[in-house]
Amino acid sequence: MATDDDMASAPVERQLLPRTATVDPDGHLRVGDIDLLDLAAEFGTPLFVYDEFHLRQACRAAVEAWGDGVAYAAKAFLCRAMARLAHEEGMHLDVASGGELHVALSAGVPAQKLILHGNNKSEEELGTALACGVGRIVVDSFDEIARLGRLLDAPTGRADRPRVLVRVTPGIEAHTHEFIRTGGEDTKFGFSVASGAASQAVAALELLPGVELVGVHAHIGSQVFDVSSFEQAGEVLGRFFAPLGLPELVVGGGLGVPYINGESAPTQAEWAAATRAACARTGVDPAARISAEPGRSIVATAGLTLYTVGTIKKLPGIRTYVSVDGGMSDNPRPVLYGSGYEVFLPRAVAAPRPDAVRLVGKHCESGDLIVPNAFLPEGLRVGDVVANPVTGAYGYAMASNYNKVPRPAVVFVADGSARVVVRRESLEDLLRLDS
Repeated sequence: MATDDDMASAPVERQLLPRTATVDPDGHLRVGDIDLLDLAAEFGTPLFVYDEFHLRQACRAAVEAWGDGVAYAAKAFLCRAMARLAHEEGMHLDVASGGELHVALSAGVPAQKLILHGNNKSEEELGTALACGVGRIVVDSFDEIARLGRLLDAPTGRADRPRVLVRVTPGIEAHTHEFIRTGGEDTKFGFSVASGAASQAVAALELLPGVELVGVHAHIGSQVFDVSSFEQAGEVLGRFFAPLGLPELVVGGGLGVPYINGESAPTQAEWAAATRAACARTGVDPAARISAEPGRSIVATAGLTLYTVGTIKKLPGIRTYVSVDGGMSDNPRPVLYGSGYEVFLPRAVAAPRPDAVRLVGKHCESGDLIVPNAFLPEGLRVGDVVANPVTGAYGYAMASNYNKVPRPAVVFVADGSARVVVRRESLEDLLRLDS
């Protein structure tokens, strides 16, 4: 029987790689028909690489599973190229701030295809949404209802009433990290179904003459692997939603993806089917639009990060530290959530990985860990390019300039061509906001 160490030291599983990943005769990994080592040489490292075919296929799978109205959760990864791609593939976009709204609009995504989220939307953000005509505003608090009321007392320039959804908390404790659970009672998001706050919010919005209440929204958390959590949420939401007679129910996002060897996750189709069945059991009108907002499951596995090894430090009897030219500034998830990742050598992707190391970044923090318990092939050397797969979600999106390290470039690859969709920051960029 294979042990956990055997699985960890085996080559990285195919499911963790982008869809166009292939191994050439020299043992090098190619994505989008380009050798990853060539990408590192041309664009430098750290470097985020996205498989455009994978992105498009994932968007199409979401549209097929959920139908019209399914939205890409832009917080997972957003730039103008990604916004355009999701829109081209038939997805709406869920934006969670004025900044995300601005990027989506600047990419040419029609405002009516946008859904504005946020637990503390400012009057400026709401005013912009009203003025540009976003398709949906997800209302998150009684304070926000009051803000909307004040803003709608003034002319907005819109011929139609803005459509709103009320965000509710179904009281479901999803099986995931506590920092990314959002559907329980103790949360900053939405209105509790159990306490009656959700019903009060519905009544308040129905009495607000300037808006049209069209539906209910919920989100139970992120990186959820257990379909039963979505089923439980669907049943709670269905019981609340069905008597309201509204046309739309949005169950949010949260579908998990595998990050390490041995993990597995439901598909978009399985998630959608389980949710729809749960809603049907509670009497939800079959004509109602039941939709979702996947983010991580669209982009995570499509992307990987390339680093260059700068230092190999062997501490006899303790461990070996392998330091690379990025770290917590381009992927804070291991520090924030203890998230697990794999690492491999693009020059030997199919090789066994018997050498246990600690993959760390270049930041002035002992906690700057990328893969605390990593496995790599024998013969690692300074200057090697290493790859960290499944970094397409919440890597670049959460990147920072800690230690004044410039953020990496982002390239999309397809059919033997690579294009820079976000350029690498320069040292001068670090001074742009300084006075």
